[in-house]
Amino acid sequence: MNSLPQTKFKNPRARHDFKGRTCSIAGVGSYVPEQILTNADLEKMVDTSDEWITTRTGIKERRIAGKNEFTSDLAACAALRAMECAGVAAEKIDLIIVATITPDMIFPATACLVQQKIAARHAAAFDLEAACSGFIYALEIGQQFIMSRTYDTVLVIGAEKLSSIVDWKDRNTCVLFGDGAGAAVLQNRPNSHGLLTAIMGADGRKCDVLSMPGGGSRIPATVESVAARLHYLRMDGKETFKAAVNAMYTAAAEALRRCEIDVAQIACIIPHQANRRIIDAVGERLGTSPDRFFLNVEKYGNTSAASVAIALDEAVQSGRIRRGDLIMLVVFGAGLTWGAAIIEW
Repeated sequence: MNSLPQTKFKNPRARHDFKGRTCSIAGVGSYVPEQILTNADLEKMVDTSDEWITTRTGIKERRIAGKNEFTSDLAACAALRAMECAGVAAEKIDLIIVATITPDMIFPATACLVQQKIAARHAAAFDLEAACSGFIYALEIGQQFIMSRTYDTVLVIGAEKLSSIVDWKDRNTCVLFGDGAGAAVLQNRPNSHGLLTAIMGADGRKCDVLSMPGGGSRIPATVESVAARLHYLRMDGKETFKAAVNAMYTAAAEALRRCEIDVAQIACIIPHQANRRIIDAVGERLGTSPDRFFLNVEKYGNTSAASVAIALDEAVQSGRIRRGDLIMLVVFGAGLTWGAAIIEW
């Protein structure tokens, strides 16, 4: 096994013993639908305004998938771009993990539909549900398969068609969400540390803060449940805000502690793109400046599991992230769930 290179922080091994292989992101890709829904468009749909939305969220527009464009389609497009970036052919994919709360259907898994769409015939496939935290959860799970040598190439995707579960009559939530997908190809890269640590957390006591009550075994679809609008997303905005700031800060601080580094050593922080005020509050608690964060919330709104994956791809493609940089992903989602990851690029 090749020895790992010298690096710029104290504890490159974090919590891993590296008797197994390290895991790096070999390529990234993203896809967003063509249709743009602006704040001005929403003013014609519900009682809201561009000023109200922008001031409270930082969102100016979001992307909306077409009627015949589904989560698996978004995921497949992002996957193919990540595979091209990594130089990986479909037959080399060993495992596909799709993080989503808006699967094409309850079963089979959207990952199986993606496998068929990208012709990854040799890949195992499954879905993962951790809401907006899903991409980091999937990264950590994918890493375990690489490090244990079970698989050589894992495709991780965060994909959502949230427009299908948004209540377009609820002005407090419909302005927040959009559709899109982001993907990453995971492989061992010799002489690289790659993914250094990943934090995952959850608090089921607060599961009602952000949820979609209908559609599962508890409240299956009936005339009554549909009339009660139980098959749409519901959110307690104030509680979500407070929980998000606390959880994201705690996860980020723990990831830094595990790697024994200071936030000043992070070249780029990519947060869950839900709300500009949440991101600013997390930055203040971490004691870092806003320019340390990569943001695209104004263009896409909250795309749940796709959020940090899309932002990661855009940060790489724009040159914001370069080889050898330390980057941090930090997220929060329904469940409640949260997570953070530190990666040497």
